[in-house]
Amino acid sequence: MELGKKIRVLVVDDSALARNLIIQGLSAHPRIEVIGYAINTLDAKQKLPRLKPDVVTMDVEMPGQSGIDFLKEYLPNNPVPVILCSSLNLKVFDALNAGAVDFVRKPDVQESKEVFVTNLTQKVLVASMARPRSIPLRSPSVAVEAPALGGGLAMDRVLVGLGASTGGTEATLEVMRRLPADIPPMVIVQHMPKGFTQMYADRLNRICKMEVREARNGDELHRGLALVAPADLQCRVVRIGDKYTVSCTQGEKVSGHRPSVDAMFHSMAEVVRCKMVGIIMTGMGQDGAAGLLEMRKKGAYTIGQDKESSVVYGMPMVANDIGAVCIQASCENVANVLLRHLKTLH
Repeated sequence: MELGKKIRVLVVDDSALARNLIIQGLSAHPRIEVIGYAINTLDAKQKLPRLKPDVVTMDVEMPGQSGIDFLKEYLPNNPVPVILCSSLNLKVFDALNAGAVDFVRKPDVQESKEVFVTNLTQKVLVASMARPRSIPLRSPSVAVEAPALGGGLAMDRVLVGLGASTGGTEATLEVMRRLPADIPPMVIVQHMPKGFTQMYADRLNRICKMEVREARNGDELHRGLALVAPADLQCRVVRIGDKYTVSCTQGEKVSGHRPSVDAMFHSMAEVVRCKMVGIIMTGMGQDGAAGLLEMRKKGAYTIGQDKESSVVYGMPMVANDIGAVCIQASCENVANVLLRHLKTLH
């Protein structure tokens, strides 16, 4: 987008209450202009070609055609950044696979409307700079065949950290589903609203070969296990003797986030005494870059997602620019790069 130009937003929601909240909230930001609204996907189809918005906010569940079906039908020929506004609903991940850029959780009775508006506004600003995928990732619900890594002491003494933000739910899935069941222990930090990390971990666990679950304070890391940092908690790696566990605590925000990729990467750089790999994926800002550089200084092998496959080439760009990245790879090739490196450690 041109610098100084207002971000033109179309709001799609069947609830008048939600529409008004979103329109008023976004319109209060000096860089955002709400150019119209649609009450369902049919209405959106008629208005999109005429209004040509920079960003669309969309409810997932609407009467008639759902937001997911709309994305599958519309986005392949008309790529536009879409931010989902959803209740706590597993279908959000289907919509992300269909090409939506990001999502924000709608407030319930107890939750702050101001926090929702702030989060949505921030995501609209980021989405205006995103490169939306025009087609869903191939066979998203199926793991890709990958040969087992096999035994050996070296493979049991490796830790892998992966961090991602905008566009990262599907990018991380694309990496994880290409890895074998006997991967070294992994810790994943994905910026995500509260309530969704459990569902995301369950989704990865269903699709991928290894065990994936939401991390709990004190969980021990072991081969074949990937832990997803819980939303709104800082997740750090802790060494206890010759074992490694995770600490999940409230803590302050780090690099503007909780959980923070930097907090996780820094903890690995500080305490891990075995081999390490750090992976930084698509996302806005610079969370994870400084921590990844510390990991590399301590001898870690580091991988950054490349510009062409990133929805937002922010976090991996900063990491690459400061010298934190050993090698860049496309979203589809990160797993291969990781596996090739792991096989050199035997």
